Amino acid sequence: QAQVVESGGGLAQPGGSLRLSCAASGFTLDYYAIGWFRQAPGKEREGVSCISRDGSSSNYADSVKGRFTISRDNAKNTVYLQMNSLKPEDTAVYYCAATIPITSLQAMCSRTKYFGIWGRGTQVTVSS
Repeated sequence: QAQVVESGGGLAQPGGSLRLSCAASGFTLDYYAIGWFRQAPGKEREGVSCISRDGSSSNYADSVKGRFTISRDNAKNTVYLQMNSLKPEDTAVYYCAATIPITSLQAMCSRTKYFGIWGRGTQVTVSS
């Protein structure tokens, strides 16, 4: 059964850092683009960052550019999201999702409908 599992969430202070991991199982990660999405209470799920199958391309939401970095290790079937300079507005449940790419990374990262394999999410809370 194809699945992804997120980990690494928790409580961080403003200005702090967290690294999220997305571990894939039941499928070969090499063929899939991976996206990180987040959903804050009362808000729609939004794309945070996406990475191409081989890691050569990535995309970021304007709100996280320069602070977050996405990376992947296909040998370990794992994708990471390094989050630095965290802000209270980064507080949300963060989801990892996988998809066989069918359009541009930027287009896919803006719409949840392109992703078919979803994790259950990990809570990130940024507060002093």
